[in-house]
Amino acid sequence: MAGAWRSINSRSFSGVLLLGDTQKCLLTIHTVWYVMRAMDTLSSNPDGKSELARERILDAAFAEIRWHGFQAASIATILATTGLTKGALYHYFPSKKDLGLAVVDERVAVVLRAGVFDGLRQGAEQGAPVQALLQALTAAEGWTEQDLRLGCPLNNLMQEMSALDEDFRRHLTDILRAWQGRVADLLRQAQALGQIGAAVDCEAAALFIVAAWEGSVSIAKNYGSHEVFVAALRQLQDYVRRL
Repeated sequence: MAGAWRSINSRSFSGVLLLGDTQKCLLTIHTVWYVMRAMDTLSSNPDGKSELARERILDAAFAEIRWHGFQAASIATILATTGLTKGALYHYFPSKKDLGLAVVDERVAVVLRAGVFDGLRQGAEQGAPVQALLQALTAAEGWTEQDLRLGCPLNNLMQEMSALDEDFRRHLTDILRAWQGRVADLLRQAQALGQIGAAVDCEAAALFIVAAWEGSVSIAKNYGSHEVFVAALRQLQDYVRRL
């Protein structure tokens, strides 16, 4: 997922997150985005202020969970960041769990789709499925030491919450299945084009690629080493080339 968190797009949520940088930088980017979002939303939607408030809560919650995990995430910090009241937060999200699940669905999943899925889809459309997958893995090498220290938000939440809460587990699994499915589709296309072996089990290979990709982040985070991360990703690239 590494490249997903650095996508810049001034017209969508995927453009507000530089999650490997400091919270101050993150919130500054959010401020710029709120202004742009306000120009769009308030001009076309009489309830635009309400929509913006909800988006601000989700952004602040995502940043807080990114830094501290879901269980340790502070509602007080989220409110201080947004300038909203507790009543406003609970108007949109009746419980902290509801807020957490919305972050999974509307932030983690969306950023992954914008930063990884879309690139893989473009590779498929251009008839270069294997190259698209290799490019995504190469781009992931651009993670910084700070990125690795914080880890992958999807991976972090899986490690923290999947064993504790079935709803979290299901929502996180939906993202994993979508990711595996996108990679499997690429591999099937590559197989049809004769770019990988006919005997390759595309579903199993896709599961391994996603697991190894996320595992590379976890191992490098534990080691505190960017070199370990790059070495693991390059082994995964070699695996893809040998399919």
